[in-house]
Amino acid sequence: MNYRHAYHAGNFADCMKHALLVWLVRALQRKDTPAAFLDTHAGIGRYDLSSDAAERTGEWRDGIGRLLEQPAAAAIADYLALVRADGGPDFYPGSPRLLASLLRPQDRLVACELHPEDHAILKRGIGGDPRIAVHHRDGYDAIGALLPPADRIRRGLTLIDPPFEQEGEFARLEAALATARRRFSTGIVALWYPIKHRAPSRGFLDRLSDSGQPDLVAAELLLRPPLDPERLNGCGLLVASPPFGFEQAASGILAAIDSTLGIGAATSQVRRLTPERAGL
Repeated sequence: MNYRHAYHAGNFADCMKHALLVWLVRALQRKDTPAAFLDTHAGIGRYDLSSDAAERTGEWRDGIGRLLEQPAAAAIADYLALVRADGGPDFYPGSPRLLASLLRPQDRLVACELHPEDHAILKRGIGGDPRIAVHHRDGYDAIGALLPPADRIRRGLTLIDPPFEQEGEFARLEAALATARRRFSTGIVALWYPIKHRAPSRGFLDRLSDSGQPDLVAAELLLRPPLDPERLNGCGLLVASPPFGFEQAASGILAAIDSTLGIGAATSQVRRLTPERAGL
């Protein structure tokens, strides 16, 4: 309950996560059939980058601030256009706001936020849209309660992006992934995770590789070698059941971001952890 994303909005991790998210949504929308989106840890939706919180860390300056200063590479042009359309570089749209901006008339979004003040802000921001439901509830609990989606929608995406302020978060992510896939087997699941030092994230990915779950791909961006456990040195997005073309597209997106934000030793990789289901 203490975590407030306003201090970190628009940093390199947001840029990486949201650029990949936009591509995933666009891929789902290649078909006209409805899609349902669940954002489990939604935050407030839109962040003022001139606020005391944002200025205290200044992380956005080396993230979205730097990306918007440069000519947009084709791989991230769609994402950056959405940021600009929602007030960038003065404001930054979080995941529920980006998802809301991408909804078609037939799509649906459920956004969950546990922090009471942040929930109230989020509800004021996007809650008036009939396609959107904003819930004041724990995001992990929402996976079991709100999947599969209502109205028999069979396509969609669950974004699980916890703050990682408590011990055991990787274990909770593993359990959440299994629950989401069991309850919504035809949906995509995207899980964000931090990389400070390598051991925790490596263990997380190794366990998933050995879990028997099919069709898992990990996309990672490292600004520097992951040696300092007190510093966010990189991050990853684990995607279950990604759409066709994700691995190639993700490689291009990460390359476009790290070429602009990199600090000498920046690296990125997209790695398939487990094969697709037989017959797919």
